[in-house]
Amino acid sequence: MNYTQEQIIAIVAEAKSAAREAADRFFQEKLGGVDRYSCGFAWTNIYGVKGNTKLGKMLKAAGVKQDYTKAFSIWNPADHNCQNIDTKEAGADAAAVVLRKYGFEAYSGSRLD
Repeated sequence: MNYTQEQIIAIVAEAKSAAREAADRFFQEKLGGVDRYSCGFAWTNIYGVKGNTKLGKMLKAAGVKQDYTKAFSIWNPADHNCQNIDTKEAGADAAAVVLRKYGFEAYSGSRLD
C-alpha cells in the first residue's frame, strides 16, 4: 500500500465517520435512542502493519495507536457516548469495512463490561 500521510488521515476519518453513522443509526433504530441493555466496549484493529514501517508511522501520526498485541487499534471508532455494546459494535464493524476497502486487514472487537 502506497498512501500519503494525507490519504491515511482521510481514510481514518472516513472509517470514523462511517462508524459514527452506523452507531447513531443503530442507537436510534434498534434502541429508540435510549441507552439500555448490555454495557461494553468496541474497537477496530488493523493487523499486518509494523509500527516501525512508513505505513505504521503514518497510522501513528493519524492518531491510531498500537495495542499490547502490536495491532493498530481505534478504540470506540464511532466516539459514541452510550454504554450499549451493540451500538459500539455497529460502529466498530462499519469502521472495519471502510478500512478493508482500502486494503487493510481490519476487524472489529468488543467486550462486555
